[in-house]
Amino acid sequence: NIQRWIIMFLIGVSTACVAALIDVGINAISSVKYLCYFQDCLAQPYLIWLALSISLVFIAAALVVYLEPVAIGSGIPQIKCFLNGVNIQRCVRLKTLVAKAVGVLFSVAGGLPVGKEGPMIHSGAALAAAISNGKVTIGKCSFNIFHYFRSPVEKRDFVSAGAAAGVSAAFGSPVGGVLFSLEEGASFWYQSITWRIFFASMTSTFTLNVIRSFIHGMPFNLSFPGLLDFGDFKKGVTYYGYELPIFFLMGIVGGLLGALFNYINYKLSLHRMRNIRKSYLKLLEAIVVIIVCTAAAFLAVSLNQGCQPKYEAIQSELETFNFTSFKCGNGDYNTMATLFLNTPEKAIKNMFHTPQGLYTIPTLIWFTVIFFFTACWTYGVNVPSGLFVPCILTGAAWGRILGELINLIPGQEWSSPGRYALMGAAAMLAGVVRMTISITVILVEAIGDIAFGLPLMVVILISKLVGDYFNEGLYDIHVQLMKVPLLPWEPPDLSGSLTVKDLTCESVITLRKTERVADIYTVIKDADLRHNGYPVVDDDGTAATANNTNVKGRLIGLILLSELKTILELQLYKSNHPLKDYRLNGKDFDTFKHFYSKHDDFSCEIPPEDMNKTIDLTKFMNPSPYTVYENMSFPRLYRLFRGLGLRHIVVINSKNQVIGIITRVDLARYRHSQAGGKVIMEKLAIV
Repeated sequence: NIQRWIIMFLIGVSTACVAALIDVGINAISSVKYLCYFQDCLAQPYLIWLALSISLVFIAAALVVYLEPVAIGSGIPQIKCFLNGVNIQRCVRLKTLVAKAVGVLFSVAGGLPVGKEGPMIHSGAALAAAISNGKVTIGKCSFNIFHYFRSPVEKRDFVSAGAAAGVSAAFGSPVGGVLFSLEEGASFWYQSITWRIFFASMTSTFTLNVIRSFIHGMPFNLSFPGLLDFGDFKKGVTYYGYELPIFFLMGIVGGLLGALFNYINYKLSLHRMRNIRKSYLKLLEAIVVIIVCTAAAFLAVSLNQGCQPKYEAIQSELETFNFTSFKCGNGDYNTMATLFLNTPEKAIKNMFHTPQGLYTIPTLIWFTVIFFFTACWTYGVNVPSGLFVPCILTGAAWGRILGELINLIPGQEWSSPGRYALMGAAAMLAGVVRMTISITVILVEAIGDIAFGLPLMVVILISKLVGDYFNEGLYDIHVQLMKVPLLPWEPPDLSGSLTVKDLTCESVITLRKTERVADIYTVIKDADLRHNGYPVVDDDGTAATANNTNVKGRLIGLILLSELKTILELQLYKSNHPLKDYRLNGKDFDTFKHFYSKHDDFSCEIPPEDMNKTIDLTKFMNPSPYTVYENMSFPRLYRLFRGLGLRHIVVINSKNQVIGIITRVDLARYRHSQAGGKVIMEKLAIV
C-alpha cells in the first residue's frame, strides 16, 4: 500500500514537470515567432510567420505519422476507452508520451487553433503507466521495481490518477481532475482509489505551482496553479440575479453551436478516414491546414479596420493584456492583432478581463467565425491537439459580443462583458464535449470564485441537453469512429427486450482440463478464434481445434489467453519443469500473472516432439469464473459487466454446461443514438 502512495506521488510530480516543460517551450517559441509583427512591411512578417508555422506543424505531424499514430488529437477518447477496459494498443507507451508532449508543443507554437490542456491528460496517463510498470533499463542494467502493479487492473487505476493529474496541471483543478476521471474515464471505481487519485492531482498542482513561481521570478509565490490562467474574477460585481435567464439562453446557443461543431467535424473525420490514408497525405493535410489558418489570421489582422485610440485612462490595461499596435498609427492599438498574435491562453484572459469597449463588435464577430471553423477543421488532423482551449476561446468571443451589446442597454446595471465571455466559454465547451459536473468544477476552481457555480452549472447543463438533442459529444463521436467496444454508464435505451441468448457467441472455444500442447498452440495462433478467455471443461468434452470450436462440457474454470501463452513460453508442459507437478497457490498465481501479463506478440516455437505432450490447466485456471444463465436480461447483464469491470462472462445452462461466452464487444455492439428527439437502437460493426 505504501508503494501505491509513492507511485501516486511520482505521477503527480512527473506530470507537473512535463506540463512545465511544454509551457516553457511554447512561450519561448511563440515569443520568437511573434517578433515578426513589429516589422513595418507587410510581406516580410507574413512570410516569416508562415515559414515558422509550417516548420513547427510539420514536426508535430511527423511525430504522429511516423513515430506514434496513437498520439493524434487530444488523446482523451483513447484514454477514455483504456480506462473503460478496452486495450488500446500503444496508448500509454513512453514513445507515445514523447510524441504527444513534443508534438503538442510544436502544434500550439505553430499557430494551429489547438490547446495543450487535452494532451496533458494523455501525457499524465502515459507517465502513470510508465511509472507503475517500474521497469527501467540503463545500458545493460535492468531495474524491476513496482513489479507487483503490472496487472491490467492496477495499471488502469494508476492511469486514472495520471489523467486526473493531467487535468489538475492543465487547469489548477485537483478536484476537477478526480471528477474528470470518474465522469469520463474509469468504468470501475471504488472508495480507496478516490483519495489516492486526489493526492496525485494535488501533488501535480502544487509541484507545477512551485516550478512556475521560479519561472516567473517569484520563488514560492504560489499563484500559478495551472497552465491555463483565467485571471482574478473577484473584482467587481459577480453577476446579477436577473441575468440568469440570459445565461440560460446562452446555454441554448452553446448547445446549438456545439452540435454544429460536432456535425461538421464528424463529416470531416469520415472524409479523412476514406481519402487521407497515406502518410504523405496526412502530412500534406497538416501543412495545408496551417497555411490556411495562418493566411486567414494574417488577412484578418492586416485588413482589419479595428484600430482603436489609446487613451490615458486605459493605458495600464493595454500594457497588462499585451495589446499590440500592428499596422495602426501611433497611439492606436489593433484589436484583431491582439487576439491572433497572442497565444490562445493570453487571448482567453483578455476576453475575460479587459474593460468594456476595448474590442469592437465587428472584430469579435470575425474572430469568432474564423476560429470556430478553423478549430473544427483542425481537430482530427494528424497532430497532437487539445479541444478545450479552442472551445473556450470561441465561446468567450461570442459571449463577449453578447456582453458588449447588453452593456449598451441603458437604465439597468449589467455585469462586465468578461462575465458573459466566461458563460459563453462554458456553454461552448459543454456543447462540444458534453461533460457536466467535471467541467463545472474545473471552471469554478480555475476562476477561484464559487459564486459562479450556479450560473456555470445552469449554462453547462442546458448546453449539454440542447446538444444531446442533435448528436453526441465529440469525444463519443470519435470513439465510435474508432470502432472500439466502449461501454457507457447505462445500457442502451430499448434494450430491455434482449436477453443473454440474443448476444451469446455459441462458437465458444473451450479447453479440457488436461490439454495437448498442439491444441493450445492452435488456439493461440489462430487469430480468428480468439476471445481472450477460454472456459475449461471436464474431460467429457472434446479437444478444441480450428475445425471444432463448438465444444460442450461441464464448466470447471476459465483460463486467459495471456496465461496460455505463458504456459508455452515457460514450457511448463515438460516433465522436468519444477512447476510440472506443483499446484499454484494464490500468491504464486499473482506472481505468475504480474510478471507475464504482457503478450501483444507471440513468437514462441514449439519443437515437434513436444506437440503431443499434455498440460494440466487446472493449476493455472480461475476455478470460479463469473457465469450467467441464458435468460438474463440485457440491462442486468450490462450493469454486471460494467460494475465488476469484466472482460468476458461464461453462459451456462442448468447443468453447468457451457453454451456460450459473452465479451465486451458483444455488449458494445448495441448502441442507442438520438437525433431530432428520436431514439433508436442499432447494432454496430466493432473491431
